[in-house]
Amino acid sequence: MPTDDRRLEVEYVLPLRWSDDTPLAELTDYLTELSAWVDVTVVDGSAPEVFDRHASRWRGLVRHVPPAPWPGRNGKVAGVVTGVRLARHEQVVIADDDVRYDLAGLAAVTDLLHEADLVRPQNFFDPSPWHARWDTGRTLLNRAVASDYPGTFALRRSTFLAAGGYDGDVLFENLELSRTIRAAGGRELCAESVFVVRRPPTAGHFLRQRVRQAYDDLAQPARLVVEASLLPTLATMAARGRLGWAVAGTMAVTVGLAEVGRRAAGGRRVFPATAPMWAPLWLAERTACIWLALGYRAAGGVPYAGQRLATAAHSVRHLRRHPRPPLQPLGPGDGTTGAAGLRAVTG
Repeated sequence: MPTDDRRLEVEYVLPLRWSDDTPLAELTDYLTELSAWVDVTVVDGSAPEVFDRHASRWRGLVRHVPPAPWPGRNGKVAGVVTGVRLARHEQVVIADDDVRYDLAGLAAVTDLLHEADLVRPQNFFDPSPWHARWDTGRTLLNRAVASDYPGTFALRRSTFLAAGGYDGDVLFENLELSRTIRAAGGRELCAESVFVVRRPPTAGHFLRQRVRQAYDDLAQPARLVVEASLLPTLATMAARGRLGWAVAGTMAVTVGLAEVGRRAAGGRRVFPATAPMWAPLWLAERTACIWLALGYRAAGGVPYAGQRLATAAHSVRHLRRHPRPPLQPLGPGDGTTGAAGLRAVTG
C-alpha cells in the first residue's frame, strides 16, 4: 500500500454495489490517491463476478470485503455497518462512491471529530452538467433554511458501536444514521464551510431518483407540509385568476432564498452566481413529486431494489424509545472470513 508522510489515523469506508463497471478506472485512480493518506475499506455488495473484478483490480491497494449480514433491505446500511465494525481507527469517514475528498478535506472533517461524534460536510458537484445544476438548487435551499445532507459523514467509531449501528429498513439512510447518533447522546456538527467534491450521476439516474428523493421528506414533517401545500395553493390562485402573480412571487422568493444559501458559510467559493436561478426548477419538480411520493406511501412504500420501503427515516423520539444493543467490532480474530461472509482481500 502506498505511504505518505501526511498519512492520517483515519479509516475511509466506501460502501459499494455496482452492476456497471464503467466508472471503475476513475474510482481506482481515486482509491490510489486516497490510500496514500488513509486506510481504506471498500465494502462491496456487487454481484460475485463484479466483486471478483474489483478484487483483482484493488488487490494490494485497499481492504476489499463483502458486507456482513445485517437486517434490512437497504444494502448501503449493511455496507456502512460492516465497514465501521472493521475499522482500524477511531476516526472514520463514510463516503458514497461518487464522493472525492482531497487531503485537506479529510483533515478538516476528522479534526472536527475532536468536537463532535458525527460531522456533516458540504458536497458540491464537479463537473456540473445541467442536472447537477438543477439539483444544486435543492442544496442551496437546504443551506438557506437548515443544512444539506451530503453523501459523506465523519464519525467516531466508538459512538457508532455504542449506538448499535442503525436501521437497515429505511430509505433515507443518512438521516437515519444522523438521528441514531443523536438519539444515543452523540453530538452532530454541520460543517457547511468544509466543501467536498461529488461527481454527478448520469442524467438518466438523476431522473429516476426524483420521486425517491421526494419520499425522503416524509421523514421531515415540516418540509413535507410546506412542499405538499404548494400545489393546492397554486391551484387556488389559478382559480382566482392570480396564477401568474403567484408563480412570479414564488420564483422570486425561491431565487432569493437560494442566494442566501449560496452566500452562507463561504458557499460562493464553490457555487457559481448562476446557481440560484436553478432553484425554481427544482421546487417545481418537488411540488409535483411530493404528491407522487405520498401516493407511493399510501400504496405501501416506494420501490427500492425490487421491493418497497415504507419508512423514510425514524424520528429521534422513536429512536430514543427503541435503543439498539451495542455492537461489537469485527477484526481478523472475530470471524471475519468464511461463515461470517467477510471474504477479505487485504492490502
